[in-house]
Amino acid sequence: MSDDDKRALRPATADEIEQSLAFALRFDGRRRVNTADDAMARITAERLLRHLLLSGFVLMKRPEAAAPSTSRHRHPNTD
Repeated sequence: MSDDDKRALRPATADEIEQSLAFALRFDGRRRVNTADDAMARITAERLLRHLLLSGFVLMKRPEAAAPSTSRHRHPNTD
C-alpha cells in the first residue's frame, strides 16, 4: 500500500462495519447462504461490532472507487 493510499484511509463508521458484517453473514461471495436469515445476521453483526469497539479496534476504509467503465472507447484521462 502506497503512502498516498494510507493517507486516503479514514475510520470506518459503525454503520459501515455493521452492514459489512451482516452482508458477510448472509452471503458467500454473491451466493446467498441459506443458513443465516436477515434478522440473525443483523443481530450477530451488532454484537460483533460492539465487541470490536469495546476492544479498541479501529477499522479503516478506503475511499469509494470509481465505477469501472464498460465503454470500449479510450478515455482521455487514461493511457
